[in-house]
Amino acid sequence: MLTLEWESEGLQTVGIVVIIFASLKLLHLLGLIDFSEDSIEDEMEIATVRHRPEALELLEAQSKFTKKELQILYRGFKNECPSGIVNEETFKEIYSQFFPQGDSTTYAHFLFNAFDTDHNGSVSFEDFIMGLSILLRGTVQEKLNWAFNLYDINKDGYITKEEMLDIMKAIYDMMGKCTYPVLKEDAPRQHVETFFQKMDKNKDGVVTIDEFIESCQKDENIMRSMQLFENVI
Repeated sequence: MLTLEWESEGLQTVGIVVIIFASLKLLHLLGLIDFSEDSIEDEMEIATVRHRPEALELLEAQSKFTKKELQILYRGFKNECPSGIVNEETFKEIYSQFFPQGDSTTYAHFLFNAFDTDHNGSVSFEDFIMGLSILLRGTVQEKLNWAFNLYDINKDGYITKEEMLDIMKAIYDMMGKCTYPVLKEDAPRQHVETFFQKMDKNKDGVVTIDEFIESCQKDENIMRSMQLFENVI
């Protein structure tokens, strides 16, 4: 059982944390966490010959990863995804392995869409790196912008109560039933109602990026979560 502190408004905080936590699941699947110094050198030597230098240099300039880190990430990505791209079904398979007692299908769908920035139905190594760069090394502002994009399901620049509820239900389906104490069936809706009212400053029925960031920055739990997973590679 997964034990979490479910405070009076804890579900939306968990929603933000899970967004970042999810990136670690991807790293773990690719075998990119907890490298020893020797294994890093071995992977580097192999990976160097498998990635074009010019592409690597471009990604190094665009992301917050070093050349060595990118070589390691590329090696793991190619090992697990020889085609060089990840489709939505692969995302779903990844999360079904890590949350076997829940249904992670819907959350994996939302997360895939957030990584698939050009909306072509696949996540390339470049897409993967740029997303991880923000989630693991980005500023608080960058991470919250990324989180807003995840919650903004239809990509119209606003988060509605229904969109926030869809994300929360997906998180609950994935891990809620494995928590202690067990959440009630209507818990996601109750928490969304409370938090949405706080976010929707002008009460117009939608949350803008500015409202989202301002509300999250005032939440100490969310701010702490932004710093948890830096420099894991």
